[in-house]
Amino acid sequence: MTAVAHWFSPDVLRTLGLSLLHFLWQGAALAVLAAALIAAARQASTRYAIAVGALVLMVAAPVVTYFLLYQGEPAFSASTQTAVPTIAYVVNLATHRVVASTQSRFLSGGLLTVFVELWFIGVMLFSLRTAGGFFVIARLRRRESKLMNPGLLALCREMQHRLGISRAIRYCESLHLDAPAVVGWFRPVVLLPISALSGLTELQLRAVVAHELAHIRRLDAFFNLFQVAAETLLFYHPAVWWLSRRIRAERENCCDDVALSVCGNPAEYARALALMEQWRAAPTFAMAANRGPLASRVTRLLGLTEKGSSLRNAGVAFGVLCLAAALIAGNALFGVVRTASAHSFSLHQSDDRAGVIVVTAPRPSPQAKSSPKPTPSSTQDAAPAPKSKSYIEGMKAEGFDNLSADDLIAMKIQGITPEYIHEIRAEGFKPSPDELVAMKVQGITPEYIHDVRAMKLNVDVDSLIGMKVQGITPEYVDQMRKLGFQADTDQLIGMKVQGITPQYVEEMRKLGFQPDPDQLIGMKVQGITPQYVEEMRKLGFQPDPDQLIGMKVQGITPEYVHQLRDLNINPDADDLIGMKVQGIDANYVRIIRATGLNPDKDEWVALKVQGVNGDFIKGLQAAGFKPDVDEVVAAKVMGITPQFIELARSHGFKNLDLNKLIQLKHANVLE
Repeated sequence: MTAVAHWFSPDVLRTLGLSLLHFLWQGAALAVLAAALIAAARQASTRYAIAVGALVLMVAAPVVTYFLLYQGEPAFSASTQTAVPTIAYVVNLATHRVVASTQSRFLSGGLLTVFVELWFIGVMLFSLRTAGGFFVIARLRRRESKLMNPGLLALCREMQHRLGISRAIRYCESLHLDAPAVVGWFRPVVLLPISALSGLTELQLRAVVAHELAHIRRLDAFFNLFQVAAETLLFYHPAVWWLSRRIRAERENCCDDVALSVCGNPAEYARALALMEQWRAAPTFAMAANRGPLASRVTRLLGLTEKGSSLRNAGVAFGVLCLAAALIAGNALFGVVRTASAHSFSLHQSDDRAGVIVVTAPRPSPQAKSSPKPTPSSTQDAAPAPKSKSYIEGMKAEGFDNLSADDLIAMKIQGITPEYIHEIRAEGFKPSPDELVAMKVQGITPEYIHDVRAMKLNVDVDSLIGMKVQGITPEYVDQMRKLGFQADTDQLIGMKVQGITPQYVEEMRKLGFQPDPDQLIGMKVQGITPQYVEEMRKLGFQPDPDQLIGMKVQGITPEYVHQLRDLNINPDADDLIGMKVQGIDANYVRIIRATGLNPDKDEWVALKVQGVNGDFIKGLQAAGFKPDVDEVVAAKVMGITPQFIELARSHGFKNLDLNKLIQLKHANVLE
């Protein structure tokens, strides 16, 4: 405890406060230097390395400053510990000494301590934000256990092999994300949402998977963890947030470069990014493909010139001015500290030449003078013994024998007492120190646990915290159960997160739906309203909840349905979803019909899946064939090109029909 008390002594807090104040100009100077170097760099990887290096220096700057101040000015620290009050009245042209005295009282007084206390509170608040983010990721990882189908898994494994990644990686489908993401540090999991699996072409999906695997190969999760720590500790400086945003943007650019190097086709990849931007929903602490500013990423992928590039020189010039201002501010702050330190030693001496008159308090009595000064340790030893057992002994009595100083401080700050722990354990829970802190922060009491138990819910610590965070009350559970839902804790949390109310359930049931909790969550996530259902029914559709979710995920609107019907295409709900997934629109229909083909609603999807376009059909027709839809699809699948047709005819096959050409291609006779 003596060591802990030393770390919270006035000297340590004062030096820490000065270090944090110095970082104001240090952080500005480092940010300006980083901005200038980033503006001069052309490669995304170079800009990323510069930004990460600058952030490392920002984190190191207060630490180095602290040790320099603490070790380099011991006399200043010693002078502030004296208990003899000194009052200086300065006369005869010594106004500058009054200013120095004021600075000394500011820098050695309570204002710095208040500043450090406010900083500590800010760190605690941002730490809670970070803990919440990690809590969400942990829950996602536990819940996303559904493996994807073998075909998609083989595609992911192929991309992993092409990127040379030998680590064990899990691939899962997700119902709770709208954009692909990577979670986990040592055992990463790639989460691919249903919307991505059904809404992207194979080429686009390959590029997106390559982007996520690039995050794993580059160990971006660990660098992101360092960023979060820097944002938490240095939250008060805008330069840290600017640099952190730049790092995340350049990180996505680096992964975009990796994806393009493997898959190529920047236009298709940019189209995939634009589509995922509409879905945009992924946890902040996960690595997601739709992170970063969309416009700049698409512009960069397509090789276009950004508008801001013409202003680079002006930005560098402005950065130089900011750097000069930061250095001047730093020099001024150093001057203030030196003046205050020097003046704290000179106030007790008379200066006849300057006309300074010093009035000091009465000297201590001989008895007091002869007695040794109390040191922090001797003062602590002389303190009266507590009437009851100490806080540490109370923790040990409850089974916490090896708590670290950080755990003790966090638990004490949150008001966690041995009695509170005993009450929680009496309810059957055995939380860890971190879980105890989270429970106390959320205000979980034995009474709340009794209320949850009365709901006949089986809860663990995580579920209990999640329910309290989302404000799940016995009234809410009772309302859901009266509506027929026997939801578990995860479903209840999901329903409350999505804002599902009894009114929403009743509105859906009035429309004839009887969704289960998972379907209800999916409908609310996709923003399915009674108005949307009524619009679809007016068009003749009677979709079930799963079809409704699929239609809304794909962005099917009444306007899209009217466009198809104007072209005499009347698909049902499933066909409509399939056509929208493949990107079949009115323009594609007109192009295909211009070749003379008139596919039915099932054949449209087959043509688009195989990538059949008007040029391919016209090529077959120019070679003398009049194929129907099935023959066109088969020819595309087998790769019958005008070149292959010419090759066959050069071998004397002049009158072959398209089916014979397909058989030749399949048998590899001409190759």
